[in-house]
Amino acid sequence: MLMKRLSVIGSWIATTVICLSAIAFIWQGAFFTNNSAMAAPSVNLIASSDAGDRVQDKAREDAGRAKNFIRDTADKVERTANKNASKVEDATDNSGNFIERKAKRDRDTIEKRAEEDAARTQKAVDNTKNAVERTVDSIKDALTK
Repeated sequence: MLMKRLSVIGSWIATTVICLSAIAFIWQGAFFTNNSAMAAPSVNLIASSDAGDRVQDKAREDAGRAKNFIRDTADKVERTANKNASKVEDATDNSGNFIERKAKRDRDTIEKRAEEDAARTQKAVDNTKNAVERTVDSIKDALTK
C-alpha cells in the first residue's frame, strides 16, 4: 500500500516538473524573440514565393526520379523471375512436369505482384507530391493575403 502511494506521489511530481519545464521554455521564448526580422515583410514574401516554386519543382523532379526507380525495380524483379523460370525449364528439359509448371506459376505471381506493388508505390509517390504542392500553395496563399 505504501509503495502504491509513493508511486502515485512520484507520478504527480514528475508530471508537475514536466509541466513547469514546458511553461518555462514557452515563457523564455516569448521574451527573447527577435523582432528585427520583421523589418521588410514584402521582401520576405517575394523570397518565400520563389522558394515555394523551387520546392514544388523539386518535389516534381524527385517524384519523377522515384517513379523511374520504382519502375526499374519492378522490371528487374520480373526479369529475375523469368530467368529463374527459364533455369527450371532448362533443368527439367522442358518436360512440362510439376516443378516446371510450379516455376511458371511462381513467375506469373511474382510478375503480377511486382506490377501491383509498383503501381501502388507510384500512386503513393504521386499522393505525396500532390500533398507537398498543396501545402506549398496554401502557404503561399496565406503569405500573400
